[in-house]
Amino acid sequence: MPDSTAALLALNDIGKDYAAPVLAGVSLALQPGEVLALTGENGAGKSTLSKIVCGLVAPTRGTMLLQGRPFQPVSRRDAESHGVRMVMQELGLVPTLSVAENLLLDRLPQRLGWLRRGALHEAARAQLAKIGLQDIDPALPVSQLGIGQQQMVEIARNLLDDTRVLILDEPTAMLTPRETAHLFEQIAQLKARGVGIVYVSHRLEELQRIADRVAVLRDGRLVDVRAMAGVRESELVERMVGRAVHEHEGRPRRKAGPLMLSARGLGRAQAVRDVNLELHAGEVMGIAGLVGSGRTELVRLLFGADAADRGEIALHWPGAQAPAGGRWRSPMQAIRAGIGLVTEDRKSQGLLMPQSIRVNATLSDLGAVARGGWLRFAHERGIAQRLVQSLRIRSRSEEQSVATLSGGNQQKVVFARWLHRQSEKMLKVLLLDEPTRGVDVGARADLYAQLDRMAEAGHALLMVSSDLRELMAMCDRIGVMHAGRLVAVFERGAWSEQSLLAAAFGDAPQTSGAPAGAAPTLTPFAA
Repeated sequence: MPDSTAALLALNDIGKDYAAPVLAGVSLALQPGEVLALTGENGAGKSTLSKIVCGLVAPTRGTMLLQGRPFQPVSRRDAESHGVRMVMQELGLVPTLSVAENLLLDRLPQRLGWLRRGALHEAARAQLAKIGLQDIDPALPVSQLGIGQQQMVEIARNLLDDTRVLILDEPTAMLTPRETAHLFEQIAQLKARGVGIVYVSHRLEELQRIADRVAVLRDGRLVDVRAMAGVRESELVERMVGRAVHEHEGRPRRKAGPLMLSARGLGRAQAVRDVNLELHAGEVMGIAGLVGSGRTELVRLLFGADAADRGEIALHWPGAQAPAGGRWRSPMQAIRAGIGLVTEDRKSQGLLMPQSIRVNATLSDLGAVARGGWLRFAHERGIAQRLVQSLRIRSRSEEQSVATLSGGNQQKVVFARWLHRQSEKMLKVLLLDEPTRGVDVGARADLYAQLDRMAEAGHALLMVSSDLRELMAMCDRIGVMHAGRLVAVFERGAWSEQSLLAAAFGDAPQTSGAPAGAAPTLTPFAA
Protein backbone atom coordinates (compact mmCIF):
# COMPACT_ATOMS: atom_id res chain seq x y z
CA MET A 1 0.00 0.00 0.00
CA PRO A 2 1.24 3.56 -0.68
CA ASP A 3 2.53 5.45 2.34
CA SER A 4 -0.06 8.17 2.93
CA THR A 5 2.26 10.04 5.34
CA ALA A 6 5.14 10.36 2.86
CA ALA A 7 5.65 13.12 0.33
CA LEU A 8 3.56 12.61 -2.78
CA LEU A 9 6.71 12.69 -4.93
CA ALA A 10 10.29 12.64 -3.65
CA LEU A 11 13.38 13.14 -5.82
CA ASN A 12 16.66 12.08 -4.27
CA ASP A 13 20.02 13.15 -5.72
CA ILE A 14 18.77 13.14 -9.32
CA GLY A 15 21.49 13.63 -11.94
CA LYS A 16 21.64 13.45 -15.70
CA ASP A 17 24.69 13.46 -17.96
CA TYR A 18 24.87 13.86 -21.71
CA ALA A 19 28.20 15.05 -23.11
CA ALA A 20 28.38 16.97 -19.82
CA PRO A 21 26.23 17.00 -16.67
CA VAL A 22 22.94 18.86 -17.12
CA LEU A 23 21.55 17.95 -13.69
CA ALA A 24 23.62 17.44 -10.56
CA GLY A 25 22.27 16.10 -7.27
CA VAL A 26 18.75 17.56 -7.31
CA SER A 27 16.62 16.57 -4.31
CA LEU A 28 13.05 17.84 -4.02
CA ALA A 29 9.77 16.83 -2.39
CA LEU A 30 6.25 17.57 -3.61
CA GLN A 31 3.39 17.41 -1.12
CA PRO A 32 -0.25 16.48 -1.86
CA GLY A 33 -2.29 19.54 -2.80
CA GLU A 34 0.80 21.69 -3.32
CA VAL A 35 1.83 23.88 -6.24
CA LEU A 36 5.62 23.78 -6.44
CA ALA A 37 7.00 26.38 -8.83
CA LEU A 38 10.12 25.32 -10.73
CA THR A 39 12.03 28.16 -12.30
CA GLY A 40 15.46 29.06 -13.64
CA GLU A 41 17.15 30.22 -16.81
CA ASN A 42 16.78 28.33 -20.08
CA GLY A 43 19.24 25.47 -19.98
CA ALA A 44 19.17 25.32 -16.16
CA GLY A 45 17.71 21.78 -16.26
CA LYS A 46 14.00 22.36 -15.62
CA SER A 47 12.76 20.48 -18.68
CA THR A 48 15.22 17.64 -18.18
CA LEU A 49 14.09 17.19 -14.57
CA SER A 50 10.43 17.29 -15.64
CA LYS A 51 11.02 14.72 -18.37
CA ILE A 52 12.73 12.39 -15.89
CA VAL A 53 9.67 12.53 -13.63
CA CYS A 54 7.27 11.77 -16.49
CA GLY A 55 9.32 8.92 -17.98
CA LEU A 56 10.62 10.63 -21.11
CA VAL A 57 14.25 10.66 -19.94
CA ALA A 58 16.08 8.17 -17.72
CA PRO A 59 18.23 9.66 -14.95
CA THR A 60 21.92 8.87 -14.87
CA ARG A 61 21.76 8.58 -11.08
CA GLY A 62 19.40 9.14 -8.19
CA THR A 63 16.05 7.68 -7.16
CA MET A 64 12.39 8.71 -7.04
CA LEU A 65 9.56 7.76 -4.72
CA LEU A 66 5.83 8.13 -5.44
CA GLN A 67 3.88 8.10 -2.17
CA GLY A 68 6.78 6.31 -0.51
CA ARG A 69 7.17 3.59 -3.14
CA PRO A 70 9.96 3.31 -5.73
CA PHE A 71 9.03 5.10 -8.94
CA GLN A 72 11.08 4.44 -12.08
CA PRO A 73 8.91 5.08 -15.16
CA VAL A 74 10.37 3.67 -18.36
CA SER A 75 8.07 5.67 -20.66
CA ARG A 76 5.52 8.44 -20.63
CA ARG A 77 2.72 5.87 -20.79
CA ASP A 78 4.22 4.09 -17.76
CA ALA A 79 4.29 7.35 -15.79
CA GLU A 80 0.71 8.17 -16.80
CA SER A 81 -0.42 4.72 -15.61
CA HIS A 82 0.74 5.85 -12.15
CA GLY A 83 -1.13 9.17 -12.46
CA VAL A 84 1.91 11.30 -13.33
CA ARG A 85 1.22 13.55 -16.31
CA MET A 86 2.95 16.44 -18.04
CA VAL A 87 1.77 19.25 -20.30
CA MET A 88 4.87 20.02 -22.34
CA GLN A 89 5.87 23.39 -23.75
CA GLU A 90 6.16 21.86 -27.22
CA LEU A 91 2.69 20.62 -28.09
CA GLY A 92 2.14 16.93 -28.71
CA LEU A 93 -1.19 17.13 -30.56
CA VAL A 94 -1.85 15.30 -33.83
CA PRO A 95 -2.87 18.11 -36.22
CA THR A 96 -4.79 15.87 -38.65
CA LEU A 97 -7.06 14.49 -35.92
CA SER A 98 -10.04 16.27 -34.42
CA VAL A 99 -10.05 18.02 -31.06
CA ALA A 100 -12.10 15.17 -29.58
CA GLU A 101 -9.77 12.50 -30.96
CA ASN A 102 -6.74 14.29 -29.52
CA LEU A 103 -8.39 14.68 -26.13
CA LEU A 104 -9.34 10.99 -25.84
CA LEU A 105 -6.74 9.36 -28.08
CA ASP A 106 -5.82 6.63 -25.58
CA ARG A 107 -9.39 5.95 -24.44
CA LEU A 108 -11.61 6.29 -27.50
CA PRO A 109 -15.19 5.05 -26.81
CA GLN A 110 -15.86 2.03 -29.00
CA ARG A 111 -18.48 -0.65 -29.51
CA LEU A 112 -17.69 -3.85 -31.37
CA GLY A 113 -14.58 -2.19 -32.79
CA TRP A 114 -16.48 0.87 -34.08
CA LEU A 115 -15.86 4.38 -32.80
CA ARG A 116 -18.87 5.85 -31.01
CA ARG A 117 -18.63 9.42 -32.27
CA GLY A 118 -21.60 10.69 -30.27
CA ALA A 119 -20.05 9.45 -27.03
CA LEU A 120 -16.64 10.74 -28.15
CA HIS A 121 -17.93 14.28 -28.73
CA GLU A 122 -19.96 14.27 -25.51
CA ALA A 123 -16.91 13.25 -23.46
CA ALA A 124 -14.77 15.80 -25.29
CA ARG A 125 -17.22 18.62 -24.56
CA ALA A 126 -17.14 17.74 -20.86
CA GLN A 127 -13.34 17.76 -20.90
CA LEU A 128 -13.22 21.07 -22.78
CA ALA A 129 -15.69 22.64 -20.34
CA LYS A 130 -13.21 22.02 -17.51
CA ILE A 131 -10.88 24.54 -19.06
CA GLY A 132 -13.49 27.00 -20.33
CA LEU A 133 -13.50 25.91 -23.99
CA GLN A 134 -17.22 25.26 -24.41
CA ASP A 135 -17.27 27.15 -27.71
CA ILE A 136 -14.77 24.88 -29.50
CA ASP A 137 -16.32 22.30 -31.84
CA PRO A 138 -14.85 18.91 -30.79
CA ALA A 139 -15.13 17.70 -34.40
CA LEU A 140 -12.82 20.47 -35.65
CA PRO A 141 -9.33 19.39 -36.79
CA VAL A 142 -6.70 20.62 -34.34
CA SER A 143 -4.75 22.18 -37.23
CA GLN A 144 -7.54 24.76 -37.62
CA LEU A 145 -7.10 26.07 -34.06
CA GLY A 146 -4.79 28.90 -33.11
CA ILE A 147 -1.72 27.94 -31.14
CA GLY A 148 -3.19 29.33 -27.93
CA GLN A 149 -6.30 27.18 -28.30
CA GLN A 150 -4.09 24.19 -29.08
CA GLN A 151 -2.26 24.82 -25.81
CA MET A 152 -5.60 24.79 -23.97
CA VAL A 153 -6.56 21.49 -25.62
CA GLU A 154 -3.21 20.02 -24.54
CA ILE A 155 -3.92 21.11 -20.96
CA ALA A 156 -7.49 19.77 -21.04
CA ARG A 157 -6.19 16.40 -22.24
CA ASN A 158 -4.26 15.99 -18.99
CA LEU A 159 -6.95 17.10 -16.51
CA LEU A 160 -8.10 13.58 -15.68
CA ASP A 161 -9.66 12.23 -12.50
CA ASP A 162 -6.81 9.78 -11.79
CA THR A 163 -4.06 12.42 -12.01
CA ARG A 164 -1.85 12.45 -8.91
CA VAL A 165 1.06 14.59 -10.12
CA LEU A 166 0.67 17.15 -12.90
CA ILE A 167 3.65 18.95 -14.42
CA LEU A 168 2.83 22.12 -16.35
CA ASP A 169 5.69 23.44 -18.51
CA GLU A 170 5.09 27.10 -19.43
CA PRO A 171 1.33 26.46 -19.68
CA THR A 172 0.28 30.11 -20.12
CA ALA A 173 2.90 31.16 -22.67
CA MET A 174 0.27 31.45 -25.41
CA LEU A 175 -2.87 32.01 -23.35
CA THR A 176 -5.01 35.10 -22.99
CA PRO A 177 -5.76 36.49 -19.52
CA ARG A 178 -9.23 34.91 -19.66
CA GLU A 179 -7.82 31.49 -20.58
CA THR A 180 -5.16 31.83 -17.88
CA ALA A 181 -7.87 32.57 -15.32
CA HIS A 182 -9.70 29.36 -16.35
CA LEU A 183 -6.47 27.41 -15.95
CA PHE A 184 -5.84 28.82 -12.48
CA GLU A 185 -9.38 27.84 -11.46
CA GLN A 186 -8.61 24.27 -12.53
CA ILE A 187 -5.34 24.31 -10.61
CA ALA A 188 -7.26 25.35 -7.47
CA GLN A 189 -9.67 22.43 -7.94
CA LEU A 190 -6.81 19.99 -8.48
CA LYS A 191 -5.13 21.24 -5.29
CA ALA A 192 -8.36 20.67 -3.37
CA ARG A 193 -8.37 17.06 -4.63
CA GLY A 194 -4.84 16.54 -3.32
CA VAL A 195 -3.10 16.60 -6.70
CA GLY A 196 0.52 17.77 -6.55
CA ILE A 197 1.44 20.28 -9.26
CA VAL A 198 4.88 21.21 -10.54
CA TYR A 199 4.48 24.55 -12.31
CA VAL A 200 7.39 25.43 -14.61
CA SER A 201 7.31 29.07 -15.64
CA HIS A 202 9.36 32.19 -16.24
CA ARG A 203 6.41 34.46 -15.53
CA LEU A 204 7.28 35.33 -11.98
CA GLU A 205 4.09 37.32 -11.39
CA GLU A 206 2.13 34.08 -12.03
CA LEU A 207 4.20 32.13 -9.54
CA GLN A 208 3.34 34.67 -6.86
CA ARG A 209 -0.36 34.14 -7.58
CA ILE A 210 -0.56 30.35 -7.44
CA ALA A 211 2.60 28.75 -6.02
CA ASP A 212 3.04 27.54 -2.44
CA ARG A 213 6.80 27.05 -2.75
CA VAL A 214 9.40 27.86 -5.38
CA ALA A 215 12.50 25.87 -6.36
CA VAL A 216 15.23 27.59 -8.38
CA LEU A 217 17.64 25.73 -10.67
CA ARG A 218 20.84 27.23 -12.02
CA ASP A 219 23.31 25.37 -14.22
CA GLY A 220 21.71 22.03 -13.34
CA ARG A 221 21.87 22.54 -9.57
CA LEU A 222 19.15 23.33 -7.06
CA VAL A 223 20.20 26.68 -5.61
CA ASP A 224 17.13 27.62 -3.58
CA VAL A 225 13.82 26.25 -2.24
CA ARG A 226 11.59 28.57 -0.25
CA ALA A 227 7.99 29.46 0.54
CA MET A 228 6.52 31.67 -2.17
CA ALA A 229 4.75 34.04 0.19
CA GLY A 230 6.60 37.33 0.47
CA VAL A 231 9.25 36.53 -2.14
CA ARG A 232 10.04 39.49 -4.41
CA GLU A 233 10.61 39.06 -8.14
CA SER A 234 14.00 40.71 -7.84
CA GLU A 235 15.09 38.02 -5.35
CA LEU A 236 14.10 35.22 -7.70
CA VAL A 237 15.78 36.87 -10.66
CA GLU A 238 19.01 37.22 -8.71
CA ARG A 239 18.91 33.54 -7.73
CA MET A 240 18.06 32.47 -11.27
CA VAL A 241 20.65 34.40 -13.24
CA GLY A 242 23.23 35.40 -10.67
CA ARG A 243 23.31 38.97 -11.97
CA ALA A 244 21.22 42.13 -12.05
CA VAL A 245 18.68 42.35 -14.87
CA HIS A 246 17.82 45.73 -16.34
CA GLU A 247 14.16 46.67 -16.05
CA HIS A 248 12.38 48.72 -18.72
CA GLU A 249 9.45 49.95 -16.64
CA GLY A 250 9.06 53.72 -16.78
CA ARG A 251 11.32 54.14 -19.81
CA PRO A 252 10.79 57.22 -21.99
CA ARG A 253 9.32 56.95 -25.44
CA ARG A 254 11.88 56.48 -28.19
CA LYS A 255 11.95 59.22 -30.79
CA ALA A 256 10.16 58.07 -33.92
CA GLY A 257 12.20 58.41 -37.09
CA PRO A 258 11.12 58.41 -40.74
CA LEU A 259 8.19 56.30 -41.88
CA MET A 260 9.47 52.88 -42.98
CA LEU A 261 6.39 50.76 -43.73
CA SER A 262 2.71 51.50 -44.07
CA ALA A 263 -0.37 49.39 -44.73
CA ARG A 264 -3.68 50.72 -45.96
CA GLY A 265 -6.92 48.75 -45.93
CA LEU A 266 -4.97 45.50 -45.58
CA GLY A 267 -7.14 42.43 -45.25
CA ARG A 268 -7.57 38.71 -45.80
CA ALA A 269 -11.10 37.29 -45.65
CA GLN A 270 -12.42 37.83 -42.09
CA ALA A 271 -9.11 37.11 -40.34
CA VAL A 272 -7.69 40.60 -40.99
CA ARG A 273 -10.13 43.35 -41.86
CA ASP A 274 -9.04 46.65 -43.40
CA VAL A 275 -6.04 47.39 -41.19
CA ASN A 276 -4.24 50.73 -41.42
CA LEU A 277 -0.77 50.71 -39.92
CA GLU A 278 2.43 52.78 -39.88
CA LEU A 279 5.88 51.69 -38.66
CA HIS A 280 8.63 54.24 -38.06
CA ALA A 281 12.38 53.88 -37.80
CA GLY A 282 13.75 53.77 -34.27
CA GLU A 283 10.58 52.69 -32.50
CA VAL A 284 8.95 49.49 -31.27
CA MET A 285 5.24 49.14 -31.93
CA GLY A 286 3.34 46.45 -30.06
CA ILE A 287 0.26 44.53 -31.11
CA ALA A 288 -2.04 43.22 -28.36
CA GLY A 289 -5.26 41.26 -28.61
CA LEU A 290 -6.89 37.98 -27.72
CA VAL A 291 -6.00 34.70 -29.38
CA GLY A 292 -7.90 34.67 -32.68
CA SER A 293 -8.04 38.46 -32.92
CA GLY A 294 -5.91 38.49 -36.06
CA ARG A 295 -2.50 39.42 -34.60
CA THR A 296 -0.52 36.59 -36.18
CA GLU A 297 -2.52 36.80 -39.38
CA LEU A 298 -1.64 40.50 -39.72
CA VAL A 299 2.07 39.79 -39.27
CA ARG A 300 1.91 37.02 -41.88
CA LEU A 301 0.36 39.43 -44.39
CA LEU A 302 3.08 42.01 -43.73
CA PHE A 303 5.70 39.31 -44.35
CA GLY A 304 4.06 37.69 -47.36
CA ALA A 305 3.51 34.33 -45.64
CA ASP A 306 -0.19 34.72 -46.50
CA ALA A 307 -1.57 36.56 -49.51
CA ALA A 308 -3.68 39.65 -48.82
CA ASP A 309 -6.89 39.85 -50.84
CA ARG A 310 -7.29 43.61 -50.40
CA GLY A 311 -5.35 46.68 -49.38
CA GLU A 312 -1.71 47.55 -49.99
CA ILE A 313 1.70 47.63 -48.31
CA ALA A 314 4.18 50.44 -49.04
CA LEU A 315 7.87 50.81 -48.13
CA HIS A 316 9.30 54.29 -47.65
CA TRP A 317 13.07 54.14 -47.21
CA PRO A 318 15.31 55.23 -50.10
CA GLY A 319 15.72 52.51 -52.71
CA ALA A 320 13.01 50.31 -51.16
CA GLN A 321 11.57 47.63 -53.42
CA ALA A 322 7.85 47.95 -52.75
CA PRO A 323 5.65 44.96 -53.67
CA ALA A 324 4.07 45.12 -57.10
CA GLY A 325 0.41 46.00 -56.69
CA GLY A 326 0.99 46.67 -53.00
CA ARG A 327 0.99 42.99 -51.93
CA TRP A 328 3.76 40.46 -51.43
CA ARG A 329 3.75 37.36 -53.58
CA SER A 330 5.97 35.38 -51.18
CA PRO A 331 8.05 35.72 -48.00
CA MET A 332 11.22 35.66 -50.12
CA GLN A 333 10.09 38.84 -51.86
CA ALA A 334 9.60 40.53 -48.46
CA ILE A 335 12.97 39.30 -47.19
CA ARG A 336 14.75 40.64 -50.25
CA ALA A 337 13.03 43.98 -49.70
CA GLY A 338 14.38 44.19 -46.13
CA ILE A 339 11.70 42.63 -43.90
CA GLY A 340 12.30 39.82 -41.39
CA LEU A 341 9.99 37.73 -39.21
CA VAL A 342 10.51 35.94 -35.89
CA THR A 343 7.63 33.45 -35.98
CA GLU A 344 5.49 32.42 -33.01
CA ASP A 345 6.25 28.72 -33.54
CA ARG A 346 10.03 28.33 -33.71
CA LYS A 347 9.83 24.55 -33.91
CA SER A 348 7.74 24.14 -37.06
CA GLN A 349 8.15 27.54 -38.74
CA GLY A 350 11.34 29.16 -37.51
CA LEU A 351 14.16 26.61 -37.40
CA LEU A 352 15.66 23.64 -39.19
CA MET A 353 15.65 21.55 -36.03
CA PRO A 354 18.16 18.81 -36.99
CA GLN A 355 20.64 21.35 -38.37
CA SER A 356 23.37 23.16 -36.44
CA ILE A 357 23.34 26.63 -34.93
CA ARG A 358 25.76 27.66 -37.66
CA VAL A 359 23.45 26.59 -40.48
CA ASN A 360 20.34 28.14 -38.92
CA ALA A 361 22.02 31.43 -37.98
CA THR A 362 23.34 32.17 -41.48
CA LEU A 363 20.35 30.88 -43.43
CA SER A 364 18.88 34.35 -43.95
CA ASP A 365 21.79 35.41 -46.20
CA LEU A 366 23.83 32.57 -47.67
CA GLY A 367 25.37 34.97 -50.16
CA ALA A 368 27.34 36.55 -47.32
CA VAL A 369 29.03 33.25 -46.47
CA ALA A 370 29.61 32.00 -50.01
CA ARG A 371 31.80 32.95 -52.93
CA GLY A 372 31.33 31.79 -56.49
CA GLY A 373 28.56 29.45 -55.36
CA TRP A 374 30.83 27.72 -52.81
CA LEU A 375 30.27 27.92 -49.07
CA ARG A 376 33.12 29.54 -47.14
CA PHE A 377 32.93 27.30 -44.10
CA ALA A 378 35.51 29.07 -41.96
CA HIS A 379 33.90 32.46 -42.63
CA GLU A 380 30.43 31.09 -41.85
CA ARG A 381 31.69 29.48 -38.68
CA GLY A 382 33.28 32.75 -37.54
CA ILE A 383 30.00 34.61 -38.09
CA ALA A 384 28.09 31.96 -36.14
CA GLN A 385 30.58 32.12 -33.27
CA ARG A 386 30.17 35.90 -33.02
CA LEU A 387 26.37 35.59 -33.01
CA VAL A 388 26.52 32.89 -30.32
CA GLN A 389 28.67 35.17 -28.16
CA SER A 390 26.61 38.30 -28.85
CA LEU A 391 23.33 36.63 -27.86
CA ARG A 392 24.86 34.45 -25.13
CA ILE A 393 23.50 31.25 -26.65
CA ARG A 394 24.24 28.38 -24.29
CA SER A 395 25.75 25.62 -26.41
CA ARG A 396 28.73 23.31 -26.68
CA SER A 397 29.69 24.90 -30.00
CA GLU A 398 28.14 26.49 -33.07
CA GLU A 399 27.94 22.97 -34.56
CA GLN A 400 25.43 21.78 -31.95
CA SER A 401 22.02 20.82 -33.35
CA VAL A 402 19.33 23.34 -32.43
CA ALA A 403 17.03 20.41 -31.55
CA THR A 404 19.22 19.75 -28.50
CA LEU A 405 19.07 23.34 -27.21
CA SER A 406 16.63 24.63 -24.61
CA GLY A 407 13.63 26.59 -25.88
CA GLY A 408 15.09 29.96 -24.95
CA ASN A 409 18.36 29.25 -26.71
CA GLN A 410 16.47 28.06 -29.78
CA GLN A 411 14.68 31.42 -29.79
CA LYS A 412 18.02 33.20 -29.66
CA VAL A 413 19.10 31.27 -32.76
CA VAL A 414 16.01 32.60 -34.58
CA PHE A 415 17.11 36.12 -33.58
CA ALA A 416 20.66 35.34 -34.70
CA ARG A 417 19.41 34.66 -38.22
CA TRP A 418 18.06 38.19 -38.56
CA LEU A 419 21.05 39.76 -36.83
CA HIS A 420 23.18 38.13 -39.51
CA ARG A 421 21.08 39.83 -42.17
CA GLN A 422 21.19 43.09 -40.19
CA SER A 423 24.99 42.98 -40.15
CA GLU A 424 24.88 42.95 -43.95
CA LYS A 425 22.61 46.06 -43.82
CA MET A 426 19.85 44.15 -45.57
CA LEU A 427 17.24 44.32 -42.78
CA LYS A 428 15.03 47.39 -42.29
CA VAL A 429 11.87 46.08 -40.60
CA LEU A 430 11.66 43.20 -38.12
CA LEU A 431 8.32 41.62 -37.25
CA LEU A 432 8.24 39.63 -34.00
CA ASP A 433 5.41 37.23 -33.16
CA GLU A 434 5.56 36.14 -29.49
CA PRO A 435 9.36 36.59 -29.49
CA THR A 436 9.91 35.60 -25.85
CA ARG A 437 7.48 32.68 -25.54
CA GLY A 438 9.02 30.17 -23.14
CA VAL A 439 12.10 32.35 -22.58
CA ASP A 440 13.48 32.93 -19.07
CA VAL A 441 14.07 36.36 -17.56
CA GLY A 442 17.80 36.32 -18.24
CA ALA A 443 17.45 35.35 -21.90
CA ARG A 444 14.52 37.74 -22.23
CA ALA A 445 16.70 40.60 -20.98
CA ASP A 446 19.33 39.68 -23.58
CA LEU A 447 16.70 39.77 -26.35
CA TYR A 448 15.24 43.05 -25.09
CA ALA A 449 18.72 44.59 -25.11
CA GLN A 450 19.15 43.44 -28.70
CA LEU A 451 15.82 45.01 -29.69
CA ASP A 452 16.92 48.24 -28.03
CA ARG A 453 20.11 48.21 -30.11
CA MET A 454 18.16 47.53 -33.30
CA ALA A 455 15.75 50.40 -32.61
CA GLU A 456 18.68 52.69 -31.85
CA ALA A 457 20.26 51.67 -35.16
CA GLY A 458 17.14 52.86 -36.99
CA HIS A 459 15.18 49.67 -37.58
CA ALA A 460 11.39 49.58 -37.36
CA LEU A 461 10.13 46.84 -35.03
CA LEU A 462 6.64 45.38 -34.68
CA MET A 463 6.10 43.07 -31.69
CA VAL A 464 3.08 40.82 -31.15
CA SER A 465 2.78 39.47 -27.60
CA SER A 466 0.19 37.91 -25.32
CA ASP A 467 2.09 39.38 -22.37
CA LEU A 468 0.79 42.89 -21.76
CA ARG A 469 3.57 43.58 -19.26
CA GLU A 470 6.11 42.86 -21.97
CA LEU A 471 4.42 45.21 -24.42
CA MET A 472 4.05 47.94 -21.82
CA ALA A 473 7.73 47.65 -20.89
CA MET A 474 9.19 47.54 -24.41
CA CYS A 475 6.91 49.44 -26.78
CA ASP A 476 6.48 53.06 -27.78
CA ARG A 477 3.00 52.48 -29.17
CA ILE A 478 0.59 49.57 -28.66
CA GLY A 479 -2.10 48.72 -31.19
CA VAL A 480 -4.99 46.51 -30.11
CA MET A 481 -6.73 44.04 -32.40
CA HIS A 482 -10.25 42.71 -32.01
CA ALA A 483 -12.11 40.45 -34.46
CA GLY A 484 -9.56 41.08 -37.21
CA ARG A 485 -9.53 44.86 -36.88
CA LEU A 486 -6.93 47.20 -35.44
CA VAL A 487 -9.37 48.99 -33.16
CA ALA A 488 -7.06 51.33 -31.23
CA VAL A 489 -3.49 52.56 -30.89
CA PHE A 490 -2.20 53.86 -27.55
CA GLU A 491 0.87 56.05 -27.10
CA ARG A 492 3.37 55.32 -24.30
CA GLY A 493 2.21 57.00 -21.12
CA ALA A 494 -1.44 56.94 -22.16
CA TRP A 495 -2.23 53.26 -21.74
CA SER A 496 -3.12 51.12 -18.77
CA GLU A 497 -3.56 47.37 -18.52
CA GLN A 498 -7.29 47.93 -18.07
CA SER A 499 -7.63 50.08 -21.19
CA LEU A 500 -5.66 47.60 -23.30
CA LEU A 501 -7.77 44.68 -22.09
CA ALA A 502 -11.00 46.58 -22.62
CA ALA A 503 -10.06 47.30 -26.23
CA ALA A 504 -9.01 43.68 -26.75
CA PHE A 505 -12.41 42.47 -25.55
CA GLY A 506 -14.17 44.94 -27.85
CA ASP A 507 -15.33 47.20 -25.04
CA ALA A 508 -14.96 50.96 -24.83
CA PRO A 509 -11.38 51.64 -23.67
CA GLN A 510 -11.07 52.30 -19.94
CA THR A 511 -8.73 55.22 -19.32
CA SER A 512 -8.94 55.42 -15.55
CA GLY A 513 -5.69 53.48 -15.20
CA ALA A 514 -3.68 56.04 -17.16
CA PRO A 515 -0.99 57.96 -15.27
CA ALA A 516 -2.23 60.99 -13.40
CA GLY A 517 -2.18 64.09 -15.53
CA ALA A 518 -1.73 62.15 -18.77
CA ALA A 519 -4.51 62.52 -21.28
CA PRO A 520 -5.09 59.12 -22.88
CA THR A 521 -4.29 59.10 -26.59
CA LEU A 522 -6.55 56.63 -28.35
CA THR A 523 -6.53 56.52 -32.12
CA PRO A 524 -9.41 54.45 -33.52
CA PHE A 525 -9.13 53.37 -37.14
CA ALA A 526 -12.04 53.55 -39.49
CA ALA A 527 -13.85 50.31 -40.24
